[in-house]
Amino acid sequence: MKDWKKIVYPLAGLAIVFGAWRAYGLPGLAAAGGGLMMWLMLHFTRTMHVLKQAADRPIGYVGSAVMLNAKLKPGVNLLHVMAITRSLGELQSPPDAQPEVFRWTDTGGSSVTCEFEGGRLVRWMLARPAPDESPAPAEPGAAAH
Repeated sequence: MKDWKKIVYPLAGLAIVFGAWRAYGLPGLAAAGGGLMMWLMLHFTRTMHVLKQAADRPIGYVGSAVMLNAKLKPGVNLLHVMAITRSLGELQSPPDAQPEVFRWTDTGGSSVTCEFEGGRLVRWMLARPAPDESPAPAEPGAAAH
C-alpha cells in the first residue's frame, strides 16, 4: 500500500486530539487543536511561498541543470524540487498520467528530466548538449602567431 501516509497522518492527528482531550479536558483539546492548526498553516505557507517564487520564473527554467542534478535525491516530492528550481517544470507526459515527467532546462541547453510516481521522485536524467566543434574565437588584441 503506497498511500499509507494519507491514512496514518489523519489518524495520528485524531489520536493526538483525543489523547489531549482525555488527559487534560477542554484545555488539552484546545492546545492539541491549536498545535495541529499551526502545523497546517506552516505547510500551507511554505506551499504558497514556493508557488509564488515559481510564478515569477519561466516554466521549465533552472539556473544550472548540473547543480539541480547534484541536489536531487530519490523520494523527494515535486514541491521540494520546485523549491530548488524556483520554477514549475515543463510537463513531458500526458496530463494526469503516471508517472509524471517534468523537465527543467538551463540557458546552456543542459536539462534535467525528472520522473515522479505518486508525487515522489523516482528517477532523473541529466542531458547535456554536444560540445561545439567550432574553434574558440580569439580574444581581441591578442597577437596571432
